[in-house]
Parts: sequence; structure tokens; C-alpha cells
Amino acid sequence: MYKILFFCSAFTCYLSATFAQTGIVKEKIYHPDSAHSAHKAVTRSLMLPGWGQAYNHRAWKIPLIYGGLSALVINTIHNQQYYHEYLTLSRYRNAGPPKKGDPYYSEYIRYSSPENYVSDGILASARENARRNRDICIISILGIWGIQAIDAYIDAKMIHSYTVDNNLSIKITPGILNPQLYVQGGRVYSFVPCIKVVSAF
Repeated sequence: MYKILFFCSAFTCYLSATFAQTGIVKEKIYHPDSAHSAHKAVTRSLMLPGWGQAYNHRAWKIPLIYGGLSALVINTIHNQQYYHEYLTLSRYRNAGPPKKGDPYYSEYIRYSSPENYVSDGILASARENARRNRDICIISILGIWGIQAIDAYIDAKMIHSYTVDNNLSIKITPGILNPQLYVQGGRVYSFVPCIKVVSAF
């Protein structure tokens, strides 16, 4: 009788171990999307900022890209205007005052008046600051342009080129627990039946 019970418990343990292994070992399945091209994404982003993001179905990134580019373009225009203004005023100081009707005549008079007088050194410093800020803005525009192109390439290559099958499964199998740990009344039982719940990801 005990031999039969032991044989049944061993057979049940073997089956449960086999089912548990087949249930746990489940590889993720990758499905390549051959229709989506990373080359197209990066090319479109280089041609027009945000086009690659739209191609990758990441439209929420487009306002961020154009928000940053718009702010930099506005600052570039303003700093260019300041630079041109300070440069023209410096030239007028060296070549003589402008004539009435000149676009910079009022500015020249204002900066040359005793109460608002600006020295040549301060004017040159302001001119160089405006030029430097303009150049930084231009470099930043090119940087954002390049970053968004790289972002479009990564999205297309790493997200859209592969999809992962994340199906979940649960297996319920019979089994036995450690027989050596269960002692009652001085006797070691040959098996302790149980139910195993195995989830596979």
C-alpha cells in the first residue's frame, strides 16, 4: 500500500515539475515591423522638425520641439537687432552723427545725451554680448534640430521596429511538498498533496 502511494506521489511530482517548467519558461516573442523605417524617420526629421515624430506616432513631442525652437528663434532675432543697433551706433560715433531721418538718429541722440550717455566701452561690450547671445541661440537651434532627429531614429528603431508579446498565462497543477519537513505523531508521511499555481509572463 505504501509503495503504491509513494509511486503515485512520485509520478505526481514528476508531472507537476514538467508542467511547471513548461509553464515558467516562456520566451518573449518579437514581431519585427518591416513597414516602419528608421531611415525615413530620421530623414524626415532632418528635413522638417517634428515630421519624424509624426511618422513615429509621437505627435505629443511636436509642440515641445516647436516651443523650444520658437523661443530660440525669437531670441535670435532680438539679439541680432540689438547687435546691429549697437554696431551702427558705434560706427556713427567714429564717422560722425547720422543725419535727421536716419533710422538710428533718435537712438544716437538718446545714447549721446548727457543724462543717457553710454561710453564707447560699454557700447562695445553690449554689442559683443548681443552677438554672443545670438550665436548661442543659433547653436541651440541646430542642437535641438539634431536631437529631435536622433530621437525620431531611436523611436523608430527601438520601439516601432519591435513589439513584445506580453500575454500572460496561469497554470494550476497538482504537486507535493517537501515530505521530510512534515512530521506528525513520530511518523514521516510519504507525501503531502498540494496544488501549484504557476504564472508565466
